Amino acid sequence: MLEAKDLSKSFGGLKALQQVTLRAEFGHSVGIIGPNGAGKTTLFNLLTGEIKADSGHVSLDGMSIDTEPIHERVKLGLARTYQVPRPFAEISVRENIRVSMMEDNLKYMLRVAWDDTGEQEIAESVGFTAQQLDQLPSELAMGDLRKLELARTLATNPKVLLLDEVFAGLTYGEIEHISNLLIERRKTHGTTYLIVSHDLKALQPLVDDVLVIHGGNVIKKGTFDEVVSDPQVQNAYLGTG
Repeated sequence: MLEAKDLSKSFGGLKALQQVTLRAEFGHSVGIIGPNGAGKTTLFNLLTGEIKADSGHVSLDGMSIDTEPIHERVKLGLARTYQVPRPFAEISVRENIRVSMMEDNLKYMLRVAWDDTGEQEIAESVGFTAQQLDQLPSELAMGDLRKLELARTLATNPKVLLLDEVFAGLTYGEIEHISNLLIERRKTHGTTYLIVSHDLKALQPLVDDVLVIHGGNVIKKGTFDEVVSDPQVQNAYLGTG
């Protein structure tokens, strides 16, 4: 489904990523962990085309997407959330979700009749109330902004969803709700996930495998239990080695 081979990226003299390789099959879920500054978000930026790799390749469904811009990768089924939510500030929660569902902006500009059933379902699925749908993003708490970020990506109907700290700022109940949503969508849609999270407790039930990045290098791949019990990982990330 999604494959990256030998991705490398440097910023000046800083080697942010060095020959990172990963593969996520259809309906597969991969956790990505590591300390702050390890290169996790840089990896997401390379996969989505926000920055260009110095070397390496990215493919989706067996097709190279190295030269595809961000919006074309979204059309192909690759979407992401951001650590710092990026809603359209001047429009409501409802309209943020609606814009993400639009196939092109012309329909919106021409005010073509719009069936809001889909956006209502997505909004409810992430935990928004009817009242919140008409609020502006500036009126939302951080936890709700993260839910909006997720809702906007789900509205693109992604095959592969990259989640960058999607649980940060959420309550235990909200984490449980979002986790159940992701698990159910994986069952019903076969969605593939790459999940960056510092919350290992939340991550554990969601992932098939875990990739650990430290200093721009992959230092361990394996199941969740294999990774968290590895002395090198404990020393580099968990601080228990």
